[in-house]
Amino acid sequence: MKEKIKEIITVNQSRDFGHLIKRDIAVSLFSNKILSVVGPRRAGKTHILYLLIQQAYAQGIKKEQIILINFEDERLISDDFSFDLILQAYQELFPQFSLHECFFFFDEIQNFLYWEKFVRRLYDDHTKNIVVTGSNASFLSTDIATSLRGRALAIEVLPLSFQEFLSFKGIEPNSYSATGKALAINAFREYLTQGGFPELVKMDMPLKKKVLQEYFNVMIYRDLVERFQISQTLLLKYFIKKIFLSVGKPLSINKIYNDFRSNKYSVGKNTLYDFLGYVKDAYVITTIDKFDFSEMKRENTEKKAYATDWGLLSAVEYSSSEDFGKLFENLVVLEFKKLQHKIYFFKQLKECDLVVEIVSSTLIPVQVMYKSKKGDTLNRELAGLKEASDFLKADHGIIITMDQEEELRYKNLSIKMIPAYKFFSLKRQQQENFLSSKLPVSD
Repeated sequence: MKEKIKEIITVNQSRDFGHLIKRDIAVSLFSNKILSVVGPRRAGKTHILYLLIQQAYAQGIKKEQIILINFEDERLISDDFSFDLILQAYQELFPQFSLHECFFFFDEIQNFLYWEKFVRRLYDDHTKNIVVTGSNASFLSTDIATSLRGRALAIEVLPLSFQEFLSFKGIEPNSYSATGKALAINAFREYLTQGGFPELVKMDMPLKKKVLQEYFNVMIYRDLVERFQISQTLLLKYFIKKIFLSVGKPLSINKIYNDFRSNKYSVGKNTLYDFLGYVKDAYVITTIDKFDFSEMKRENTEKKAYATDWGLLSAVEYSSSEDFGKLFENLVVLEFKKLQHKIYFFKQLKECDLVVEIVSSTLIPVQVMYKSKKGDTLNRELAGLKEASDFLKADHGIIITMDQEEELRYKNLSIKMIPAYKFFSLKRQQQENFLSSKLPVSD
């Protein structure tokens, strides 16, 4: 086993990473903290890891000081494996370097038991230069918090934001020329249908749906069935599809339970609650709370669920991707999450799709409107925006659309409509300014 580990170390040290496109994620290798990079499969965690290795090279670190181990390498699956063999193998290869001088990069390390005890010992006894990646949310919230408290800095990596998507396609995000605008609009339509998994950006269209379906299957079998020892695989798949169907609506486990029963599936309600925790943990879905000023009430109230990448919706649930409204709302929610805004939904007598908390702790009501609406349909959206703004004491509201841009007033409420492709290609400060500023008072 030690010889296999030596081979893995030396081969990875000679790896040519080629040209890597930077992600919009602020991270420094030299933080004296264990960097824990977490997110869904194929979202780009390994890409971030490679960027950090290039960052080390740029600071004069020699390739012999880099130890990169991918724990999905089947050569490590053996009764003979122990974490200490990694240290022994390295020191036999490069006795001229102390472990204190080394940089350890452990990809998908959660696949091996007691990894956190090893990483903690490595950090305490040898080196502060450690990066680990993992594909489940417990890796971020539970494992790190309990075992590596105070030693780790968590970095969440989600699929590409629209700005990153444009960069990966070589399109300037803030080009306002006619050509630049046309490129951005076409790119956004592609982004809406395929999602933000980096591998898909330059892939031929016929392959994209098949690849997304494969991602979904890997999440099911590797991150759920194997990790949580689930025997009811068909029920799990059916449960996830039911959640995907509920995108944009309050999530009801009781309703899903009744659907199971009406279709003659035998499953307990507690099992479905377990499933919900599992699929969140594996980054298949993310949830947002119903807004309340009380944090305790928010935690215990209704929730809405969204796919962590809406490309999974179009690949798994919508055979012809006909429900673009759901895809669009899912996209907008995830874009705000990638911007690290706190987001909620509003529901009292009427509904508002989102409440967005911006940096200044200001709460902004936001409606998401895929198609242009008129008459009663538009009035319903505006009424929900108005009720939310009154409750939040906000003096303006935002409507994010597919292609409509205008300014209007509704019962003294200042409202700005902006196309999603335009808003999400703005720089962060421009977005903050747009969200926080209302229309000037008319004469």
